[in-house]
Amino acid sequence: MIYRVDTFSESSRNPVTGRGYDCSWRVLMLTESPNYQQMCGSFNGCAYTVKVSRLNCENWEMAVGDFAGFCEANGKNAILVMSEAELDSAKEHYECHRYNDPFLREYEPSHLVHSTPMSSWELIRRDGMLKSWNLLKTEKAVAEEQPIGIELGDPPDFSDYIMFGGGVTGEIVVNSKQQGRIVMDTDAEYLTGARLYFDARRMAQDGLLVRDGCHIKVKDTLPLEPYLIWTATWETVGLPGRVSTPRIFAEMSDRRFQAVLTDYRG
Repeated sequence: MIYRVDTFSESSRNPVTGRGYDCSWRVLMLTESPNYQQMCGSFNGCAYTVKVSRLNCENWEMAVGDFAGFCEANGKNAILVMSEAELDSAKEHYECHRYNDPFLREYEPSHLVHSTPMSSWELIRRDGMLKSWNLLKTEKAVAEEQPIGIELGDPPDFSDYIMFGGGVTGEIVVNSKQQGRIVMDTDAEYLTGARLYFDARRMAQDGLLVRDGCHIKVKDTLPLEPYLIWTATWETVGLPGRVSTPRIFAEMSDRRFQAVLTDYRG
């Protein structure tokens, strides 16, 4: 069910039920913050909350539509914190769209990046596909008891999906896995892994892309063929060794990928 409220407090009290939250609840707050485009997490015992700044997020209406559509399709209870006029505007902009549109929208990236430790990259190449954390756990292919995202308040079902990110985000995840805690320092030394670049347009056309209002992701599995364009490692980007920083490795990989992308497009 989708609920709209005008005001909201991030606490353990659910304004709809008057009780606490279970894992079926999600919240999207429309804000006027100048400090971010989107921010997400779980705070003060509240449900997983996505904050979208209408000041900095040009396509906030689409984010609202994707969030609501994803929640409806997956049996989630969603609370939208915004005025009725703002919700009406979002519905008008979102008309004829779906959270799993089989095409890229004009503001979406043409490629998606997934970063992984080197040991995981060896398993991915052997399997010929990426797999969600929950699937890997079922296959006893991961040793950790829970994914690192749990520390950020990610709901359990996030692990049913393969997540993508841009910039330095994926390298922060890789480093955090190595350290066993969230490490946001982009200049901290770590062991680089593999940075995989995928053809987002082809993935969308084949019905694989899922949008939840904050992330673009794929459910369960993603074959490397025909979607993987290029893989960055310390060797392919020209680093002298495996040790680098998330910022340096991401920047060098992205620069090298631009040359690869020119050849890929012909």
